[in-house]
Amino acid sequence: MDASEIVKRFSFYPATEVTGPQHYVIRARCMELAYSLNDLLPDSREKSEAFTHLEDVMMWSNACIARN
Repeated sequence: MDASEIVKRFSFYPATEVTGPQHYVIRARCMELAYSLNDLLPDSREKSEAFTHLEDVMMWSNACIARN
């Protein structure tokens, strides 16, 4: 891995006028899905995993917006 990739992965990317609304949409849609899943799925390990992976989706989506 070269130095530019390390900088890209580990730098802080503050929201801008362009990216701020994009981050908001990602969070809102993930939260909407989380509420739906919470109502539909029985409490279980699998439900917990689904929520963990939804958090992953939100994090990686926001990283994509911030880094690119």
